[in-house]
Amino acid sequence: MHDEIRTYAELQQQMHYALREQHPEWVEPDGDSPICHSYERRFAELLALFAKSGTSSAPNPKRLTIARHV
Repeated sequence: MHDEIRTYAELQQQMHYALREQHPEWVEPDGDSPICHSYERRFAELLALFAKSGTSSAPNPKRLTIARHV
């Protein structure tokens, strides 16, 4: 099912849950996940680069549609 993600915060939350669901071996017993944090941080950096470059091919982080597990 496809749901529309309207905000950057919603996208961050979706990534947070998806990474942990797809890679439970990355999650430590205390619930922390340095690998997931690294992926989330890198994605944020890439979005910032696209935003700064002003290219029309950059995704609009305010209005994204991605597949979401429900």
